[in-house]
Amino acid sequence: MGALVTAVTALALVTGVVTALSTGALRTAVRVLLDLLTAAGLLRLAADPGWNGLAGAVAIIALRQLLGAALSSPPPWSGRQSPAPCADHDHHLPLASTGETGKAGG
Repeated sequence: MGALVTAVTALALVTGVVTALSTGALRTAVRVLLDLLTAAGLLRLAADPGWNGLAGAVAIIALRQLLGAALSSPPPWSGRQSPAPCADHDHHLPLASTGETGKAGG
């Protein structure tokens, strides 16, 4: 069973790198890597149902959850924020007669 865990871990690394290089989506590559490392940790736990196997599986799952939460939000340096709500929505609508945007008579 140890050889299977090693093979899944190695394939997780290869798959993560191939995903990152082929798609350019680093977040997706990290998620794929962490999912496969979780599978390897659970295989290790199945083979060795002791405290060491449990601690390893818990550490991998906790890391996956933390990184998944961090990757789902935009990075703080991106400057992306949600737009401020606008109290006057009329200026966003096109005028029927001119096809322009703006307030009528303003």
